[in-house]
Amino acid sequence: MKLVIFIPCYNEEETLPIVLKSLPKRIKGVDEIQTLIVDDGSKDKTIEVAKKYGVKNFVLHRRNHGLARSWRHGIMGSLELGADIIVITDADNQYKQERIPELIQPILDGEADVVLADRLTQTVKDFSPTKKMLQRIGTGILNKAADTDVPDVMTGFRAYTRQAAMQLNPIADFSWAPETTMQSSQKRHRIVSVEIPTNPKLRESRQYKSPWVAVRRGSKTISRVFIMYKPYKFFLTIAGTVAVLGVLPLINFAYDYFAGQRRFLFGTHPAEGLIISMTFLLAAFMTTLLSVLADLTRINRQLIEDTLYEARQTRLNQK
Repeated sequence: MKLVIFIPCYNEEETLPIVLKSLPKRIKGVDEIQTLIVDDGSKDKTIEVAKKYGVKNFVLHRRNHGLARSWRHGIMGSLELGADIIVITDADNQYKQERIPELIQPILDGEADVVLADRLTQTVKDFSPTKKMLQRIGTGILNKAADTDVPDVMTGFRAYTRQAAMQLNPIADFSWAPETTMQSSQKRHRIVSVEIPTNPKLRESRQYKSPWVAVRRGSKTISRVFIMYKPYKFFLTIAGTVAVLGVLPLINFAYDYFAGQRRFLFGTHPAEGLIISMTFLLAAFMTTLLSVLADLTRINRQLIEDTLYEARQTRLNQK
């Protein structure tokens, strides 16, 4: 059993030594542990520091691409190293690396394909009340969308089996954590959470300037993934709402006509209400057709992802 711990880095020469020193050297049930650094165009001595602490595996970006692309390259790099289990942690020492044995234990026990570290966000002293609120709302929305019951979908401290990692195909350029959680849910991965509180903050986050920026960018990712994987639910909800708006003027017209009333809630003439009704009903019909096309696209994506999975298996098994 081989474990690869990969760490995305961008100018982390100050905190990386703390992280590397806290990595476990031996874990019961694991035969080999390797560390992979994904350097995202660092301009400081991050690589030199990593080599000083014995890291031999690197994925190097010539310029900064962002955390999401570093995650994708880190997953693939870990698979190429022959990882049976992959653990992702941060270079800012936010997470307790010494508790990696607890994180991967559900995988070793054969109970999970994906394990997420629950940061217990509502108890984190470094999180503002606003951030805690947004974390709670975001987690609730994603759990609803993904049909999961995960207490902390935003955590970046997580573990994957080899097979689960090979099946993931994230496309987001920012919020990889909620997207991959959604993908794992759709692929029927067994997702387990383990409570592991965070370390005290050593520096401010570099991913976004404020929680509201994170909300805006994260919402975009969640919406896109939801549309990709559940287009029927998304578009039919819209179609149903629009259809109701179209039926209301029609009911009003029928009531006024048969009751001999002249109270037009929609416009000043019966024809205006009918036009409004037909417009909404046509929009509902077109949205329903769009849901069918989107679902066909979802099916095609699923077939392509299955093909990619088989291709990865073939390529990686040849190494």
